[in-house]
Amino acid sequence: MTLLVVSLIIFVLLTLSGIFSAAETALTGASRARMHQLEREGDRAAKRVNKLIDNQETMIGSVLLGNNLINILSSALVTEVLTKSIPGAWGVAISTGLMTVLVLVYAEVLPKTLAIGRPDQFSRLLSAPTLFVVQICGPVIGAIQWVIRKTLGLVGFEVSPEADASAAQEEIRGAVEYHHSEGLVEGSDRRMIGGVLDLAEMDVSEVMIHRRNMVMLDADMNPRELIDEALNAQYTRIPIYKGEQDNVIGVMHARDLARAVSAVRGDIDQLDLTSIAREPWFIPDTTNLRDQLESFLKRKSHFALIVDEYGALQGLVTLEDILEEIVGEIEDEHDTGVEGVRPQPDGSANVDGVVTIRDLNRAMDWHLPDDDAVTVAGLVIHEAQTIPEAGQTFIFHKHRFQVLRRQRNQITALRVSPPLETSAG
Repeated sequence: MTLLVVSLIIFVLLTLSGIFSAAETALTGASRARMHQLEREGDRAAKRVNKLIDNQETMIGSVLLGNNLINILSSALVTEVLTKSIPGAWGVAISTGLMTVLVLVYAEVLPKTLAIGRPDQFSRLLSAPTLFVVQICGPVIGAIQWVIRKTLGLVGFEVSPEADASAAQEEIRGAVEYHHSEGLVEGSDRRMIGGVLDLAEMDVSEVMIHRRNMVMLDADMNPRELIDEALNAQYTRIPIYKGEQDNVIGVMHARDLARAVSAVRGDIDQLDLTSIAREPWFIPDTTNLRDQLESFLKRKSHFALIVDEYGALQGLVTLEDILEEIVGEIEDEHDTGVEGVRPQPDGSANVDGVVTIRDLNRAMDWHLPDDDAVTVAGLVIHEAQTIPEAGQTFIFHKHRFQVLRRQRNQITALRVSPPLETSAG
């Protein structure tokens, strides 16, 4: 075999090896979301890519098998030719060094560098030959995978092919954070996507309007007083209780009230407002926001009362409260921004103790943790491990918290500084 023929064969083999390397890198780095979207649009190459990615273990095994066979074959050919001209160990050493350089540069680094730069394009381009190789090598790879699983099983390691839903969510969140840091995703879009992902991790108790802040109507009031209270409340749905606030007997809707007043033609004393109140809907305080959102949509209702495990009223939640966790504060002509948060000229904020940490973060674009507490006052108590006195100051999570007012065992007002330059807590 002449040197020219051998050189031509080596060139072809290195080219095939480079294709295998590029295919491996491109198919493992391709955007699954983009490939699925292209498949839905009728792209046949994207459909092949998705088929390969869905069985990624077999795909990678087949590519590595083909790549190793080619590299070993090319190395053997070069060694065979060179040892005829340079017999002994020197011929083997020279052929090994030469093939190491050629394989590393032209069959590994160069094709993988190209594939890393454009994984979606290269994965679609190389999907057909890769799928062909997978179909040929599939049975062999299946046997290899069986041996691998049995071997790993001996040391107590179990390989599970099932996708981890939480890992998928973290991947989405990480991608959004990365693109936001690169300036490719708006801050509002980042918050909305994060809000959607957080719904399943939050309970209604974290976003509810606490019973202390609820507007409620006493069924024992006369109709005129009750209507005045309802009009002054400026809410469309108001719970009605009888005797004590835990005994909610209905929910008054402003539209039902207007119809009832119109029906009696001004004779308000004839109204029986409890008869037009709608049946209250009670939900446990452990319901997560995603399930509650689905329940709101199924029942075509926007309002639910929250009770604890003993049946005691804890607060209420509306469809708007859940949507605000996604899109941010929804303001109408009666709203004045985030209630209880008063930004100051120096970047700090005077905050009511009952303000939730999420509301403060949204209002000030901060990142205070809400894993251990729901409200700002709760966060300070949790970190301080005591109920502070008015005037005390603490530094937690790169923010300074100054207690402005305390009533009995409740922190009612604080001043929270913007993030400090150095963390002291």
